[in-house]
Amino acid sequence: MNDTLLIIIAFLLLVLIAVFAYNMIQENRYRAKIRDQFGHADRDALLGNKTQSVRDGKQDKLKPSKIKKAANKPSKPTKNNPPAPSLATPVVSSLPIEDSKPVPSTLPRDVPAPKLIKSANPSVSVDDTIGLANEGRFNWAIASSQSTDDEPNESIEDSIEVSLPENPIADLVGSSNRELVSPMNHTPISTPAPIVQPEPIKREVLVDLHDLSRSQLSWFDARADYMAYVSLREPQELYAVPRLSNRYRFQIVGCTMDGLFQVAEPIPGVMYQAFAIGLQAISRNGLANERELSLFGHQVKSFADKMNGEILLTDIPAFLEVAQPLDQICERVDQTIAIHLVSRISILGIELRSTLEDLGFQLMQDGTFGFCEVGGEVKYSAVTLDGSQFTSSLLASQPYKGFSMLFDITRVPHGESNFDEFMNLAVRLSSKLNLELVDDQINELSTEWLKDVRSYVLDRQSEMLKVGIEPGGVLAQRLFS
Repeated sequence: MNDTLLIIIAFLLLVLIAVFAYNMIQENRYRAKIRDQFGHADRDALLGNKTQSVRDGKQDKLKPSKIKKAANKPSKPTKNNPPAPSLATPVVSSLPIEDSKPVPSTLPRDVPAPKLIKSANPSVSVDDTIGLANEGRFNWAIASSQSTDDEPNESIEDSIEVSLPENPIADLVGSSNRELVSPMNHTPISTPAPIVQPEPIKREVLVDLHDLSRSQLSWFDARADYMAYVSLREPQELYAVPRLSNRYRFQIVGCTMDGLFQVAEPIPGVMYQAFAIGLQAISRNGLANERELSLFGHQVKSFADKMNGEILLTDIPAFLEVAQPLDQICERVDQTIAIHLVSRISILGIELRSTLEDLGFQLMQDGTFGFCEVGGEVKYSAVTLDGSQFTSSLLASQPYKGFSMLFDITRVPHGESNFDEFMNLAVRLSSKLNLELVDDQINELSTEWLKDVRSYVLDRQSEMLKVGIEPGGVLAQRLFS
């Protein structure tokens, strides 16, 4: 290591030591400065300052040469020697005080405690006093003594007169205004009256609930739908369709501002003033019980509260009394006629699909082949024998032993022609695919069996028409979905 490098290192060490020393000096100076400012006990400005009177933030000091110790007995004023003015406003009361007790002092700390004395000057009028004695106020006065020039400078001893009413407690409590009085400045302090919160004013609903319940709405049937009506207090949009039931189907129909009804949907800008909500209580799951209807009512009530509306619910026992007979009829007519087409040998799925589509069937999303009406509703169905689904991949690679054709009594329109059409399709498929027509017991169909089935179908559909349910109609599709 050469000398130059040693010199540089030594120089850097000196610089580092100098920086540390400078920082220590600055820190000691700062600590000394802080100790000088805050390290000693401050003088109490009020304790060491002798004052005779403090009023409205002003200090009033008397000249020592003019102060004389007050005599024990008050001097009698004469015509040529009137009484000297007091430090504070003098108050004289003509009311005598008997059996007086000391009053706690509320004066400043350096003022002597007041003395209770009887009034020695009954000739002074009560009107000359400040503070009303007849209203039960405490009248405080600080009387000053006469000062002379030839007596030494001594501390002041003030005489304080306190005049009390005959019954101060009754006067204080009996005040109708219940005012609190400060004994120093006689300023009445009124207690604030309790704040009464006004009750919120509820607006009237936009649509009368009873008028709404009498509306004829084609979406609902009073025998099958348990109804709930909601009327709003102000128009609102429907931001989301509420979920009111998990098991049963329900519909919400809204009344717009022009008085028209439509299926309620969350459409921006469409304002609703009322809603009619129906729970379909009759379905292939059975009739909804009282507990399920009550739960639906609670859900609708929550929806009405959220929308700031009122609710009207249908009476549950009255509704069940009407719905039970209809549910029994639906259970009796809910029948499906099945005709099975079977083969002694397997048939290819491609051939089966081609034959069905040639006769008007088409593969549906639920894995069945459906024969549709002009309006697009499925009239007849073709399904697998084991209940599995038809798929394009399976039809392209899998052979089948046969299939079944289904005739749903409740969903096929009424008439002999529809049953005859169904049988003609079955016969044509049987001839094209070399299949045999059998019943559920794998017995070959006979002409007598077909007549009996035709009569049974027509009787069940006629029973539906008697209660106002058209086979294949809108209500039938809802009840037997």
